[in-house]
Amino acid sequence: MEVEQRRRGPHPRVFADGVGRNGLNGVSTGLPRLERALLVGVDFAVRTPNRRAGQVGARAAVRANAALRANAPQRADAPQRADDPEPPNNVDAERGPLRAAQSTALGAVESLAEFRELVSSAGAEIAAEVLQRRSRPDPATLIGAGKVEEIAGIAASNHADLVLFDHDLSPTQLRNLDEALPCRVLDRTQLILDIFARRARTREGQLQVELAQLEYMLPRLTGRGKAMSQLGGGIGTRGPGETQLETDRRRIQRRIDHLKVELDSVRRVRRQQRQRREAVPVPTVALVGYTNAGKSTLFNRLTGGRVLESSRMFATLDPKLRAIELPSRRKVLISDTVGFIRDLPHTLVTSFRATLEEVEQAEVLLHVRDAASTYGEEQKAQVEKVLAELNVLSKPRVEVLNKVDLMDQPQREGLASRTRAEGAPEVMVSAQTGEGMDALLGAIDEALFSDPLIEAELRVPQHEGGVLAAIEDGMVVHNRSYEGNLVHLSVTGPASLVGRLRTYRLRDRDHG
Repeated sequence: MEVEQRRRGPHPRVFADGVGRNGLNGVSTGLPRLERALLVGVDFAVRTPNRRAGQVGARAAVRANAALRANAPQRADAPQRADDPEPPNNVDAERGPLRAAQSTALGAVESLAEFRELVSSAGAEIAAEVLQRRSRPDPATLIGAGKVEEIAGIAASNHADLVLFDHDLSPTQLRNLDEALPCRVLDRTQLILDIFARRARTREGQLQVELAQLEYMLPRLTGRGKAMSQLGGGIGTRGPGETQLETDRRRIQRRIDHLKVELDSVRRVRRQQRQRREAVPVPTVALVGYTNAGKSTLFNRLTGGRVLESSRMFATLDPKLRAIELPSRRKVLISDTVGFIRDLPHTLVTSFRATLEEVEQAEVLLHVRDAASTYGEEQKAQVEKVLAELNVLSKPRVEVLNKVDLMDQPQREGLASRTRAEGAPEVMVSAQTGEGMDALLGAIDEALFSDPLIEAELRVPQHEGGVLAAIEDGMVVHNRSYEGNLVHLSVTGPASLVGRLRTYRLRDRDHG
């Protein structure tokens, strides 16, 4: 267990009126409401059977850590931690060495760092952090009764308004923690849903978020049973009647059914819009990737758009479509979609099906990755997991290694050599500076398959101005010559456009 209490002077306390007040005297600071959050991370590990060796190693590690802490200089701004020395990440001081079941200790720390970014995106202030390592989750509280008492004390001493768990809680665990802790309790899914609710701007996005929230809430409703029952008013109707819990469940279920009908209507409108687009064959290229990988910045760089660019997670929820021209003169639609994250709630994937249909209908996926991230491979695996849920993992995909401007030259060279060795369609870019955009457009050109590029020899009369303009606008002209009233052109263009100009093609090239 590690506890970190971040003390940056007196914090403004939060009251129901939304006004910050400093200290215990309640003097108003005029600051906007900032909820103080206590973060709880849990790392589950499996114990190895060698208990004796584990005890010996643990005691040695405790002595070594104590000596290091005694000799290490303390910074004035360093966060305060628990005084008791801790065994290393893979050792339980009482029960022997631990082996990571789902993630290593490093993964647990990184997971908590990512969770910290989520909390900041939700607009909360971090009051303290707790990281617990245990062999298995406690069915009643996830973290055990003793740790619950400890967290209750930390929350009270830091004036926390809510306790946030970097883990999904079962309905039973959530109810028990709510009763035992002095403030509200939210798990990872609830936090992500809250961020989505803040970011949703369009009616479609708001409907999808509300549906996800209600589907998550339905099995977690609690009531007071007979104390809140409603009695009938006639013969044979007297008795316990229907409880308030049952009434709430029925109302929520009716609202869920209504939202699904509304989203079916949204999906129908999107289908009609797609059919109109498909009347003019323009392929769609969808940007997918981990949240905060730079998708919106890349979208703006490619299209000249003005989509919100933010370092906060899930800054973009509603899909955006813009047309761009590739080096081959082909037109494509670029779609910016919602970002993914580790353990993305399944209710969100289901509820955002209307939005994610753009990914399902895309011809090519641009998987935008943060090349400067220390755990990029884990992020890639999480994105591919969601793509598999959408049944689009087999689509042509271009790996876009973004943010190379944050890497030094040796790191770039190492990344480039790895890309060449693997032979994968990876492109190194910087959406911030524009580096690598030409290579990315070329990679998109090569990945498209529905309207392939072909070479052709055309002979067009000079008075056919419309045909010549279409060739200039939609094809790459390699050579041009004149013979009397005819213009001879060597071109490369999409098969659909070359097919429309088949009357101007030279017959020998048509068969050769």
